[in-house]
Amino acid sequence: MTKFWYFLTTFAESGLSILGIRSGYEQPAYQVVQTISPSVEIRRYAARTAVETAISRANDGEAFGRLFRYITGANTGAQTISMTAPVATSAQMIAMTVPVETGVQTMRFFLPQAVVKAGVPAPTDPKVHIVSLPEMTLGVIRYSGVATAEARETEAGLLRTALAGAGKAYFGEPIYFSYDPPFTAPFLRRNEVALGVR
Repeated sequence: MTKFWYFLTTFAESGLSILGIRSGYEQPAYQVVQTISPSVEIRRYAARTAVETAISRANDGEAFGRLFRYITGANTGAQTISMTAPVATSAQMIAMTVPVETGVQTMRFFLPQAVVKAGVPAPTDPKVHIVSLPEMTLGVIRYSGVATAEARETEAGLLRTALAGAGKAYFGEPIYFSYDPPFTAPFLRRNEVALGVR
């Protein structure tokens, strides 16, 4: 696909996102194992491959920019790669020096299966990395509106309460999934908070 058609397609998909239409974006495959409430599910995700970068501060547009540059050609094959949904952000505890740990927030774009099968090109930016994620079970709560830090914290609390009430043991830090660009009407946005479930 030429750069012109790539950006035209990307622009068209973004335009449809204003109306909450996401059919043009490939999403990671999962199976709903259990429905706890209309907004809370237990999902089993298949193994996935993603491109990831660290976020240096809250709502870091630079992190999104680095990942977007990767899928628009900042890789060893100079390939253009289709945008997928959702964009994932999470905090990870990384051991810096024993026994000290520090929290690092990351942003991820999941890569299309066709790209993974053909061979994922390496990033040219040293701050961008390819990560392979194993199969995992997640408890997920879905909500609309603007995904502010306060909204995410509130939804994470509701998810923990719902999982505990269903007798599900959860672990780790929350993962935040954003399915829409910032210009999508807030009431049409799809946002999710996920926690690992044993």
